Amino acid sequence: MRFKDKVAIVTGGNSGIGRSIVRRFVKEGARVALAGRDKAKGADTVAEMRGLGGDVEFYPADLGKEAAAREVVEAAARRFGRIDVVVNNAGGGAKKSGVVRQDPPGARLDKVMASNLGAAYYVASYAMPHLRDAGGGAIVNISSTATFHGSWGSYCIAKAAVEALSRSLAVEGARHGVRANSVSPGWIDTAAADGSDKTWQKDASLFGRSGRPEDIAGAVLFLASDDAAFITGTTLIVDGGLTIIDYSSADWFKRNDASTMFASLADDKVG
Repeated sequence: MRFKDKVAIVTGGNSGIGRSIVRRFVKEGARVALAGRDKAKGADTVAEMRGLGGDVEFYPADLGKEAAAREVVEAAARRFGRIDVVVNNAGGGAKKSGVVRQDPPGARLDKVMASNLGAAYYVASYAMPHLRDAGGGAIVNISSTATFHGSWGSYCIAKAAVEALSRSLAVEGARHGVRANSVSPGWIDTAAADGSDKTWQKDASLFGRSGRPEDIAGAVLFLASDDAAFITGTTLIVDGGLTIIDYSSADWFKRNDASTMFASLADDKVG
């Protein structure tokens, strides 16, 4: 129980990756404040977590708005008495950020930056004094491997900025015992975590499967825990190795056994 008596805020914690993160925190003893826009999903998540014995509270909010982010942080601090961990998972691409076809470029950028960078910046900023007062803690921001590509429009820009935010927070928080890092997911199948019947599977990793929300949750809890006490200002990529190959090579790896280049090592026998 790495987080017994600890309090975590998880934004976007009412579905998908965020819900899986909340579940892991609850199972490891944390009390959790989760925030998101969808009240129905929030209520469903709270019911599940309380069924697991968790002490959780849901706060409906658009965290891209500074006042809303501040209220969530302060309400969580009042409710639980302290804040030890912040996971900034809220965000999304153009559609989830509310972008519509009629929006001019500036409005498109503003909406995507607000739901990704803005939400993380506001929550972390207002949580920092509480983390300091708790004797230190951890901030984990959810980025994306979209930062390596140019095919995701303003989402690429926003997530790259989230990683820069983590580095800035790491420098600012160090003197207060606060660490800040990012987790960068690859292709993650969130259908099961969202409780939907649809299936979505993309052969987008070296393991021949897409990632699962639990894969990201495990990485987040590691970075939030004392096991990562000497890690700050970095980005942990969790993508099943996809970013170490060019994607057009995926079919080649299926047709050929890449391990043959190391066959001589496999044939070596010790003793």
